[in-house]
Amino acid sequence: MTAQIEDLDADEDVTGDGTEDVTEDGTEDVTDRTGHTDGTDGTDGGEDPPPPVRRRWGWLVLLVVAALLAGLGGWFLLRADELRSSPAAANAALVDTGRTAEVSAAVSTALNRIFSYSYDRTEETERAAADVLRGEALETYDRLFAQVHELAPEQKLVLTTRVVSAAVQELTDDSARLLVFLDQSATRADKGTSDAAAAQLSVTARVEGDRWVVTGLEPR
Repeated sequence: MTAQIEDLDADEDVTGDGTEDVTEDGTEDVTDRTGHTDGTDGTDGGEDPPPPVRRRWGWLVLLVVAALLAGLGGWFLLRADELRSSPAAANAALVDTGRTAEVSAAVSTALNRIFSYSYDRTEETERAAADVLRGEALETYDRLFAQVHELAPEQKLVLTTRVVSAAVQELTDDSARLLVFLDQSATRADKGTSDAAAAQLSVTARVEGDRWVVTGLEPR
């Protein structure tokens, strides 16, 4: 009898040789060789946090990008200042379309008046020249028109001039430079002949009071 009880005690005492233990509620507690009882490899199922080295690289990248942006910002400011102070920025003909059209129209009207004349009304042309020409432009014109006084009555010459294009090349607050293209038609009543020609002029103008006057005329 004693031997049977010892045998039963030995059977109920389960050793750690890989057999199963029975808990009080009748379930089996399976223990693997690693000592974990949840059937996993020892992790808690969550993601591993990024290693410290990776976080440091992320901060370095952000710092480099910030430095580049700061440098580009300074470069753009410097470039904008250079553009504002450049000769192109001072040339209002590139941006001020209203004043560009104004000086173009004024110069075109002036040239149409002073380069159109009739042999029997040359005084009208001279008065127009005195009204719209100044300085060197007026002096040059007077020398040329002296020949008209001599030849026009004899040849009964009538000259008609029309500006076909006036390109404003430079424009400031009180001055302008233009390249002007003209068509001219001359008729000699004494022979009944007509000739046509084209001309180019480099013209300078300036503001006088509330209008533009021509200060320079140079054939091209």
